[in-house]
Amino acid sequence: MRIKLSIKNLTAALVLASCGNNTAQNLGENLSENSSYQETLLTQLIDAKPGDVITVPAGTYNFDRGLSLTVDGVTIRGAGMDKTVLSFKGQVSGAEGLLVTASNFTIEDIAFEDTIGDAIKVNEGDNIVFRNVRTEWTNGPDTKNGAYGLYPVQTTNVLIEGCVAIAAADAGIYVGQSKNVIVRNNRAEYNVAGIEIENTQGADVYNNIAVNNTGGILVFNMPNLTQYGGDVRVYDNEVYENNTKNFGHKGTPVASIPAGSGIVVNSHDKVEIFNNDIRDHKTANVIISSIFTSNYAEGGMEETFDPYPEQISLHSNRYTGGGNSPDGLDLKALKTAMFGLKGKFPDVLWDGYINEKLESAQICIQDDVEVLNADMPGGNKNPRVEGEPFACKLEPLPAITLASVE
Repeated sequence: MRIKLSIKNLTAALVLASCGNNTAQNLGENLSENSSYQETLLTQLIDAKPGDVITVPAGTYNFDRGLSLTVDGVTIRGAGMDKTVLSFKGQVSGAEGLLVTASNFTIEDIAFEDTIGDAIKVNEGDNIVFRNVRTEWTNGPDTKNGAYGLYPVQTTNVLIEGCVAIAAADAGIYVGQSKNVIVRNNRAEYNVAGIEIENTQGADVYNNIAVNNTGGILVFNMPNLTQYGGDVRVYDNEVYENNTKNFGHKGTPVASIPAGSGIVVNSHDKVEIFNNDIRDHKTANVIISSIFTSNYAEGGMEETFDPYPEQISLHSNRYTGGGNSPDGLDLKALKTAMFGLKGKFPDVLWDGYINEKLESAQICIQDDVEVLNADMPGGNKNPRVEGEPFACKLEPLPAITLASVE
């Protein structure tokens, strides 16, 4: 499914609407100025009861403070992601556009623009749905932008579908420390990380478009968090031309992602990547790496953390172009030394770190591509193109079902 980004009319007139039932609250009734809408929405969120549908009519509304919701079973519904726009360009308080600490929450058909921090964060909730939501920083890629667009963390049963995320300084669509997740039919563009699945158990990421980010789709495990991730499937996605210069904050995990990265697996086990179109990434179409080649290894890690990527399966993917102009002096020098000025990296770049306690990392690549072992543990002294170590096959990972929210 392709989602076309619309050009927004920032001077759209307020369209008044009414819902006409007891469970829906029309927040725009009889308002003559969009600026007065802020207090109405703040009040309705505070007074919300389980089962309420808060309907936000078409229009562009200005906010100078963040919103919050703490009540289970609430739906926030706009008139469309390019029709109902909440603008936080003048925000002076609050860490997010909207912070939700509740379960059975749905937000749909609405846009959040230019929040001072994360656009929409849901913390510790069950049965969470983001549907047809747009988050955007309208000035384009900028380190001063908020870190995350859609940001469910420590959640269970999460569906993110039909959404658009643009210009986040960390990840446009981020799911962290969660369980049972589906991310589908979305578009992520001009973020540092387009879509990021981090420390999450059981996730399907499919039918998405990731383009013009620094890195397209990331699957990360990080130390010192509440859980480790596993069983992540990335399939049927279009991941292309993710070559935007990295504009993440120094010291953050994504700040180490080289521009021109397609799909990146870092320190994660049990990842199946299949049937994707992956093309034209200047560093590499796929990168598989350990924590030791990221910029967060020096922070220390607990003894139970596994820093190595293991049980990674690539099959049935289609690759085109890429590898011709890697980001960073070290990678540029490595490319030139191995393949010449006009040469290019293979489609898959592996840092070469492996757990010495294991016979094999079980990185199994059935695609007809070459793999560059960059020998980063050895200081790049023996980089080599390999095939035999990756000639294996893993059992398919289980599909994710979300009967409670689909």
